[in-house]
Amino acid sequence: MTLSFSRIGAILKKEFLQLKRDPATAAMVVMIPIMQLLLFGYAINNDPKHLHTAVLSKENSLFARSFITSLENSSYFHMMQEISSDEEGRHLLQQGKVSFVVTLPDHFAQDLIRGQKPSILIEADATDPTTTAGALGALSGVLTSALLKDFKGPLSFLCPRPAPYTIVVHRLYNPEGFTNYNIVPGLIGVLLMMTGIMVTALSLTREKERGTMENMLSMPVRPIEVILGKIVPYILIGYIQSAIIIFMAKFLFSIPIMGSKGLLALALLIFIICNLAFGLMI
Repeated sequence: MTLSFSRIGAILKKEFLQLKRDPATAAMVVMIPIMQLLLFGYAINNDPKHLHTAVLSKENSLFARSFITSLENSSYFHMMQEISSDEEGRHLLQQGKVSFVVTLPDHFAQDLIRGQKPSILIEADATDPTTTAGALGALSGVLTSALLKDFKGPLSFLCPRPAPYTIVVHRLYNPEGFTNYNIVPGLIGVLLMMTGIMVTALSLTREKERGTMENMLSMPVRPIEVILGKIVPYILIGYIQSAIIIFMAKFLFSIPIMGSKGLLALALLIFIICNLAFGLMI
């Protein structure tokens, strides 16, 4: 039998009519790319800006004020607050409330004028090395541009290179800067989101295609009981997937597992249920 373009056209017309009569499929064709673009467009950013920063300034000199003002005006740093102790700064880093703690030492201006190259301490949350790399790379330029306007007259000798200060960076929680520490655990969320939404959506669709959904709803069970019965097995599957990823992360990539295991299990439960509920809604 020869190839017939008229028959192909008839099948094409039938498919487009089916799409026209199925607005849910047409909506998914439009909405899924938009959702993925928004999710990955905002989540995957190799040059993030406005990172929360706390400042511990142990003096209130002109140079210190110029430096703090330059950080506030920089697109990389968002000044959250000025702190009064090293312990407060470390606590903010541990809580994840700031990404950087900048410490200006005592006698900063005096040592700067005397040419003793005072050290500026930068404590960075390096759990995501990509996030902090851009800001740390721009820090020297921010500091230099802030102080150049003050290096005038008798202080003009401070302008030439090398810079009259040193920047000491402490990368906390991931000093080696391993990207696996950030990427591999993040795959738990990505895989659970993809598989959780897909399997529940397909499970409910399969019931409707086979005509068994009406039989199930006609049984002496409430709709909420049907939904719970459909979700609970996939919660267990989600935990199995998470356990596999965590096991491989520890023994293949040598990623340390820190913190509360119970809190991790609770967070996974909430995340899995939300993804399954989203799949049921679709």
